[in-house]
Amino acid sequence: MQSITSEAVERHIRVLADDNLEGRAPGTEGFEGASLYVESELQKLGLTPMGLDGTFRQSVPLQESIVNEPESGLSMTVNNEAKVFSYAEDFTLSPNAGETEVTVTGEVVFVGYGVSAPELGYDDYADIGVTGKVVLYLSGSPAMLPSTQRAYYSSGAVKSQEASERGAVGIMSFTYPEDPRFRWEVGVARSRRGGFAWLDENGSPRGRNGNSPILGSANLNHSLANALFENSSVPIEAVFSAAAENTPQAFDLDASVTMKTNSRHRMVSSHNLIAKMEGADPELKEEHVVYVAHIDHFGIGAPDEEGDEIYNGAHDNASGTSIVLEVARAYSELTDAPRRSVLFLFVTAEEWGLLGSDYFVNYPTVPKSSLVANMSLDMPFLYHPLLDIVPYGAEHSSLNRAVTAATKHMGISIGPDPIPEQVLFIRSDHYSFVRQGIPALFIKSGFETGDERDGGAMNSAFRTERYHTPNDEIEQGFDFGAGVSHAQVNFLTGYYVAMEDNRPTWNEGDFFGKIFGGQ
Repeated sequence: MQSITSEAVERHIRVLADDNLEGRAPGTEGFEGASLYVESELQKLGLTPMGLDGTFRQSVPLQESIVNEPESGLSMTVNNEAKVFSYAEDFTLSPNAGETEVTVTGEVVFVGYGVSAPELGYDDYADIGVTGKVVLYLSGSPAMLPSTQRAYYSSGAVKSQEASERGAVGIMSFTYPEDPRFRWEVGVARSRRGGFAWLDENGSPRGRNGNSPILGSANLNHSLANALFENSSVPIEAVFSAAAENTPQAFDLDASVTMKTNSRHRMVSSHNLIAKMEGADPELKEEHVVYVAHIDHFGIGAPDEEGDEIYNGAHDNASGTSIVLEVARAYSELTDAPRRSVLFLFVTAEEWGLLGSDYFVNYPTVPKSSLVANMSLDMPFLYHPLLDIVPYGAEHSSLNRAVTAATKHMGISIGPDPIPEQVLFIRSDHYSFVRQGIPALFIKSGFETGDERDGGAMNSAFRTERYHTPNDEIEQGFDFGAGVSHAQVNFLTGYYVAMEDNRPTWNEGDFFGKIFGGQ
């Protein structure tokens, strides 16, 4: 663990977040440059290439889909009167990965959060039918749900699937006015970058942005959401109040909408990087503990007020990539290899729906059954010393034993999720493994700073001022020593897992174990 240094953490981040790499968007020279740097570091450590044809690389074929705004639109009809809304001012549309043009018309049904979780005492769909209709729902999910379950039901993919299985033809979402994640201009800029899907062996788009029975999908600004409720017997303020009180709700809005989505597509070649340290146990070396971080960020996009158009992604996720490289260094320094093998996975297109990791778990370069655990590094939070952590996922599996032992050894405390409304459990690459039934951990820093600084306020400031903007650059007061601590606690946790007799298991009766783990 002492081989991990703050100087190395800083060096990796500086290289990966440099303007010369132009934000590392998939399919660009900047992403290629970042990949070459990571490959060179893996070679220095003497790790075994586990990509294709004896290389570190696993090709990930992507399809980019972007909405043609002039040929797309959204209109509402109430009492036989039609109103046309403005793209980017009132709404944005999700591109359709399977068709260049789709049009859907349907009556609008409001379905609260769009969550059906009767086993947890909440169901917005209990008393409403939505076949052939367009469902409208609030972003997020009920605060009454436990943190990780709340994250699961907040997922756009889960909500879309729920609506589709109930016969809906379109979906629309909007937020609370005071939602801390709501930044309309940032959302519009993000939408205009389009979406990616990975392509399967038949060339069909897959992943979160792949083919879906839902024909139209829109994100609404408050102006359009308010317009939809103008003639409703339930005012929008009452809807917000009921949602805040965790009250399921669903009713017709006596309005219909038409969404027309015109999309253009292009193929993009990208790749993951995979390296391996082989285990020492004759039998357990056939099993793999996997560390993952995403290399990609948003590339070049809408400029900020100073004209900076490079989305450097220093914290998101040059930091996580740096830390996995240093975890790999720690393993390479071991006198004796651990019993299980360890994979170091650096993926593409996380920012477009966890696509690189999703591709890997669908087409792993080792037997899928050999993947026993995953640990993900993504924006670990490097603004103060690491005094406490939030190990997302620990409460669901036997991995809790390993992370508890690691933190005890290092003198770090474990705390609950301080920002459950951010639904972090579904927002990085570990979740691709969870969806395949593989126990995973996503270790983030808590808010203890050791001094008078407010860690929660620092986190909020980053998400408001820098997250997914050109301001996420190297010079933002990083504590590179915290990067060392993150590397050490992740190394040690994974090492314990790699040394145990038994592979990790989901806890008996666990929510995710039942949904994804085959319980």
